Parts: sequence; structure tokens; C-alpha cells
Amino acid sequence: MVSICFYFQVHQPHRMKHYRIFDIGKNSDYFDEEKNKQILRKVSDKCYIPATKMILELLRRYPGFKVCFSFSGTVLEQLENYDKGVLELFKEVIKTGRAEILSETYYHSISSLYSKEEFLRQINEHKRKIKKIFDYTPKVFRNTELIYNNEIAKIIEQQGFKGIITEGADHILGWRSPNFVYLPIGAKKIKLLMKNYKLSDDIAFRFSSREWKEWPLKAEKFAQWVNAINGNGTNVNLFMDYETFGEHQWEDTGIFEFMKKLPEEILKHPDNNFKTPSELIEKYEPVGEIDVHHPISWADIERDISAWTGNPMQNSAINSLYEIEKKVLESEDYKIISDWKKLTTSDHFYYMCTKWFNDGDVHKYFSPYDSPYDAFMNFMNILEDIKLRLDKKEVKEA
Repeated sequence: MVSICFYFQVHQPHRMKHYRIFDIGKNSDYFDEEKNKQILRKVSDKCYIPATKMILELLRRYPGFKVCFSFSGTVLEQLENYDKGVLELFKEVIKTGRAEILSETYYHSISSLYSKEEFLRQINEHKRKIKKIFDYTPKVFRNTELIYNNEIAKIIEQQGFKGIITEGADHILGWRSPNFVYLPIGAKKIKLLMKNYKLSDDIAFRFSSREWKEWPLKAEKFAQWVNAINGNGTNVNLFMDYETFGEHQWEDTGIFEFMKKLPEEILKHPDNNFKTPSELIEKYEPVGEIDVHHPISWADIERDISAWTGNPMQNSAINSLYEIEKKVLESEDYKIISDWKKLTTSDHFYYMCTKWFNDGDVHKYFSPYDSPYDAFMNFMNILEDIKLRLDKKEVKEA
């Protein structure tokens, strides 16, 4: 028997304005709400609306079909402000009872690596947001960028979650397969689900590539690959950005037709079914322990955290950000705290990545800046203004 688990990440950052050194001390309006609105509506039209209507149709057509979503708090804020219709569609999906919601950090941050306190604050803030919007309490945790190590698993177990999700990194698994349920080393209650990145990336990244030897990818062919796992695994975790449908893979690639046909093809095999992460954890016993000392993630060939922390600019920006955490919180100034938290979003550090940037790779594709250096300078100028606001507040209160 093989259980297919679809999980979709839904996220949009709060994008920064072009903030010059001359703006420091004069302008504390950092985020480009007009651009946020424009991009959200564009992605809604291309992905969120058609993809969610498709998911609803599939849930109604196939009683055995199930999915899972992870929403960042920042995308939920933008949907509340700019596209409540999309939010209502997501609510319809959740109300079917066959769509799970995962827990994550509210600001899609990498705080798990730098501040346990902020990590826990953002988890709890995210819980409250999910409860308020969907009347739902997540049971399984997915960290930003699938970042994971033993310590993170321990923290998440202590928070009462019954499962955690990460990348099925080859250098961690070795000869083992991602198609089973595992235990984090030393865990007593929490279980670990690992992404089958090869099959996930066939959909998320390779689907439209005419240079790929498997192009064009049809639902029948993909179902055959899944069927081949019967007897060699219990679950196939297909984890990807929701924007795969219509935004990363445009409609004219056939991605929607592929997904519409896939449940039918997978369910043709009598031993196949669909399950949510919670159901996988309930259904299957772990086959072994996974030991991860150094953080892993979904990114790049290395599956490490170098996409966000791999160069001196990134490290300088992140360290400078968390150095003022205590001072920011002690200010009790809602606007300063809110601005600071928006800066913790992982996208800002991803834009500073210099790995293969000149080759026009994925890092450059997703960046709104001309160069990683521009992203770094913009971030540091804003951070300098926040420091100035904190200093002024201290002087005023003294």
C-alpha cells in the first residue's frame, strides 16, 4: 500500500520599498503595499483562484482525495487586505474535512536558527491566526524552507506537535528511502515525514522543461512511478509551492490538466490512497531514527541553509537583525516590533544569495533586486532606521 501526501506551501513576503541611505531618519515607511497588492492579485489570478477551484472540484469528485496546506501569516495578512475572495475559497477547501493545515512560523522566518524565543513566539502567533481564520488547530509542523535538525525537532515535540516535516536529503538518508515514516533521534512522541524531492520536483520544477527526457509528463506516467513504490515504501510525500500551478508552471504547460487527471490515475491502483500528514503519522509506524546535526533544507543541490546564510552579507544582515531583538521587544512599540518581525522573513536573505547568481539561476529569478548587494544594502538601510527609531524612543522616555 502506498499513501500519497500532497502538501502545498502558500507564501508571499512583505516586499520592501527601494530604501536609500538618504531615507534613514526621515522615512520609516519600509514596505511596498502597492507592489504587494499587485503581485498578490496577479498570483491569485494565475494560481490561487484557478488552483483552489481545481482542488475543490477534485475533492468533490474523488472522496478519497486529500491535500494539505501551509499558509504563512504574511500571505494570510495580504489575502485579508487585498483578496478576501481567495481566502473564502481556501476556507471552503478546509471545510471539506479532507484538507489539513500545517503549523509554521508566522513570518516565514529562519528564527529557529537564531532565536528560540522568537521561533516560539512566531509559532504561537501563527496558531492564533489559523484558529481565527479557519477555526483550526494544526497538529503537524513544517518549518520555514523545511529547515530541520535534531534541536528543532526537540523543540517542536515539546510544543505538543505529533509530527514534523522536512526534506528527504540524500546525504541524511543514505541508502534509506524518504517513502517511510521516521523518528527524530531521541524523540518520544513526534514522528518525521520526509519529502520525496525527486517526484516533487518532477512536478514543481521539471514539468515544463522540454530538455527533460521525461517531457511531456502525463498523469499516467507519474502514476506508474508512484505505483512502482508499492512494496518499497508506505508513503510518497509530494511537497511543493502552491504557485507551481499557474505561476511557476504556467497554465499553457498543461499543469492544471495534469493535476486534474492525477487522482484518477493514482486511484486506479487498488493499493494506492491519499492521506494527510496527520493520517500518515497515525497509520504508519516509524521504520527507524533520523539523526541530523547540521541544519538541512529543501534548497539547491546541497540541501543545506547556504541559500540564506552562505555569504558574509547574509550573515551580517541576520546577525544585525537578531542583535536588536531584545531592544525591539522592550520598546513595546507595536509598529517597531511589527516592522522588525517583517524583516525576519527568509525571502529577504534569499535575495542576498550569491550562489551562481551570474548564471541567471533560481536565486536571481525570484529576486526583485538588480544584485544581491542591492538587496543587502536595502535591508541594512532599513535596519539602521529601526535602530535610530529605538534610540530616539529611549531618549524620549529618559
